[in-house]
Amino acid sequence: MDFDTVAGELYGGDLAEFVSARNAAAKAAKAEGDAELAKRIRELRKPTTAAAIVNRLAREDPDELRELAELGDELRDAHTRLAGDELRALTRRRGELVRRISHGLPAMSDTVSREVEATLEAVAADPDTAALALAGRLTSVAHQDTDQWFTLAAAAPPSTGKRPAKLVDKAEPAKPKQAEKDRRREEAERAERERARAERERLRREAAELAKERAVAERDLVRTERAAEQANARVEDLRARLAEAEERAERATAEFGKAKKAFDSADAAATRAQEAADAAR
Repeated sequence: MDFDTVAGELYGGDLAEFVSARNAAAKAAKAEGDAELAKRIRELRKPTTAAAIVNRLAREDPDELRELAELGDELRDAHTRLAGDELRALTRRRGELVRRISHGLPAMSDTVSREVEATLEAVAADPDTAALALAGRLTSVAHQDTDQWFTLAAAAPPSTGKRPAKLVDKAEPAKPKQAEKDRRREEAERAERERARAERERLRREAAELAKERAVAERDLVRTERAAEQANARVEDLRARLAEAEERAERATAEFGKAKKAFDSADAAATRAQEAADAAR
């Protein structure tokens, strides 16, 4: 038994049986004398429904997940080079790929669907999250602050090879109609960025609340598991004591039978002796 094999089986198995399977594996490792392995197994967290869906995707159809992780590398490279046009194009590809992956998944609730999409976004945003996802070992919705460079894709101006207008000496004044078009476009882009930011904030708040509820439920589960284990241990102790008491009762019954037989024999002998003595008078 080794940690990677156990973790792979747990995160690839039935979500409903995760806790019982994890505890059984930890007990087996302890029984084999590997306390450190048992401790590491017990510390494995049960994945959320959304994380379990992404883990299953990594095992059953990893190509699109791998494509998303590779796209994240391209996005980070484009951001480092400040390539605005390329960054915008890659961001559109990211959105299309996330939607395509989500649409190919089984039906799920709106909440779980949003969590899955948030996790897929994080796969593109964070290499560590991508590695966990591709290994099929995510445990919860991945929250990554992607604003720092994902939103740049929408805001970065296209590259023209020229200096910004405010730095060009004696720049020509913009024509009124063009200036009005530019102003409206900028306002529309700003409104869209604000809408997207507000939506991300809403999703983050909702995910945070769900995470809190999950943490409370997980604490209750751990407490209940511990109480159940203690109760089981108490039952086993009482069973052992009962078996020992039953064994003592059997021995006492056997000894009583022997003693009664000896008493009956002695009583009969005494009766015969008394009768013999009476007859001799």
